[in-house]
Amino acid sequence: MQFDTQLLPRNHGKPLRDNGQQYYMDDKGNRFPSVTTILNATKPQVDRDRLSNWKARIGTEEATRISTTASRRGTQTHKQIERYLLGENPICSEASHPYWESIKPVLEKIDAVRLVEGSVFHYDLSYSGKVDCVASYKGVPCICEWKTADKPKGAVERLYEYPLQLTAYLGAVNEYYRDYGIDLNHALLVIAIPEIEAEVFWFEPQTMNSFWQKWEQRVAEYWQRRQYRGW
Repeated sequence: MQFDTQLLPRNHGKPLRDNGQQYYMDDKGNRFPSVTTILNATKPQVDRDRLSNWKARIGTEEATRISTTASRRGTQTHKQIERYLLGENPICSEASHPYWESIKPVLEKIDAVRLVEGSVFHYDLSYSGKVDCVASYKGVPCICEWKTADKPKGAVERLYEYPLQLTAYLGAVNEYYRDYGIDLNHALLVIAIPEIEAEVFWFEPQTMNSFWQKWEQRVAEYWQRRQYRGW
């Protein structure tokens, strides 16, 4: 693992929850809705119906158990990756070990680490988020996002809103670290899956630009709804 000579200053934005929505507060006391909050608030009806049907099919209790387990394993795996990228000795928990073994071969292709688990703010569009990693993958500077799953997604269409999340973080990183010469155009999404090597999705600039336009629409929709409903 090689580190760039100029690591980006990491902002530990304070996470806040208000009325069921998540925000991050910057060092000046300004708070902005998170990327996931905006995506959840503007989720298309077809996606809401898919989630409702899934819960109805397996039952609320089982759906909660699955979601809680997935969230816990994701957090543990993220901590494992963070320690590895920062050059620390990663002590792997039993629950996250299968996912760690899956993603480690991909992490070995990560270089020139600039940022790990840092909060970012896009002041023009008024949103915030926590970025997994800014680094290079196979020599190309990019933003990186780590996910876990029980089985492969197989296609970009089955990633649902992950690409929008990626492009939102990409835009925020570029704006927030503009004075540090950051101008990212590529994105890497890696999904750790037990017993097989992680699934890798690589996004070229043209694709990211297309998702960015969709993300801008979702942000505008969020603020319109907020103004209308008085959130």
